[in-house]
Amino acid sequence: MPFLGQDWRSPGWSWIKTEDGWKRCESCNQEIERDNNQCNISHSIIVNSEDEDIFIPGDCEFAAKKRKKDHFRKSTNTQCFYREKWIYVHKESTRERHGYCTLGEAFNRLDFSSAIQDIRRFNYVVKLLQLIAKSQLTSLSGVAQKNYFNILDKIVQKVLDDQQNPRLIKDLLQDLSSTLCILIRGVGKSVLVGNINIWICRLETILDWQQQLQNLQMNKQVNNGLTLSDLPLHMLNNILYRFSDGWDIITLGQVTPTLYMLSEDRQLWKKLCQYHFAEKQFCRHLILSEKGHIEWKLMYFALQKCYPIKEQYGDTLHFCRHCSILFWKDSGHPCTANNPDSCFMPVSPQHFIDLFKF
Repeated sequence: MPFLGQDWRSPGWSWIKTEDGWKRCESCNQEIERDNNQCNISHSIIVNSEDEDIFIPGDCEFAAKKRKKDHFRKSTNTQCFYREKWIYVHKESTRERHGYCTLGEAFNRLDFSSAIQDIRRFNYVVKLLQLIAKSQLTSLSGVAQKNYFNILDKIVQKVLDDQQNPRLIKDLLQDLSSTLCILIRGVGKSVLVGNINIWICRLETILDWQQQLQNLQMNKQVNNGLTLSDLPLHMLNNILYRFSDGWDIITLGQVTPTLYMLSEDRQLWKKLCQYHFAEKQFCRHLILSEKGHIEWKLMYFALQKCYPIKEQYGDTLHFCRHCSILFWKDSGHPCTANNPDSCFMPVSPQHFIDLFKF
């Protein structure tokens, strides 16, 4: 369907999708016309009685264009997020469907903006953003990149307000800033969508976020009820055995001397190593103490640098192999298979990116 605007050289009208179909956004045009009417002064010279400053029509025309440009810039900064529950992933053209789905399109259309508000999906989205920052940032379209940084802004503000998961966001911002530094230094050799000044501003924003997270002070919780210190030792030990991340164990061990003692348990770190890594990997990175005992804690962090650890998420995206549809598990999708559950496959963040590699 052709896109008809006021002029074939103009950006066209603004449209809004409603339940009744697409409708023109009149408020945008009316505001611009109102600004233009205020600047349509007569061609006569206007003299300010106090400062005796003279304004000619050319200056007013320039001011009107500048206001119009600023208005569109503000409109584009207000990103409209999609809230689709599922998308069809097609990798080639067919008679019924032309084109293919890209990583940027999937990132735009799936509801990641609301997903970060769900504690079960938060870590999943952060990990996905981190993988995109490492290798796929330049493959995103301009709109997808804008969506990426808007979602990242929401995540940072959420962490600053809730004071939860700051370490995850620090790692994400560190990888993203390293990638942007490489891309900006190698401008011309790598593909950057948009003006180089925009990317420099984004890098400055990331550095500002990092500074805010560095200065983040945890508020002391005032609670007269039951606390961790009041729990018996076997319950505290059971809590530590539930963790799958070594850094979480170390962080919890810094709360009280009792938790520190429990977090240094060799059996705890042995179970953690056995959960994430295979026995063959142990033999290659065996670390012994002076007494000949295996240092499981040191081994965990040594193995983590060489091998990927198992990822655990409360909720993930799922892929239907029968319908080729990507969807959030809780939302579901209209599957046409006789046994839909057998077609569903959980999608890790890395698998999400691999789905769109052609």
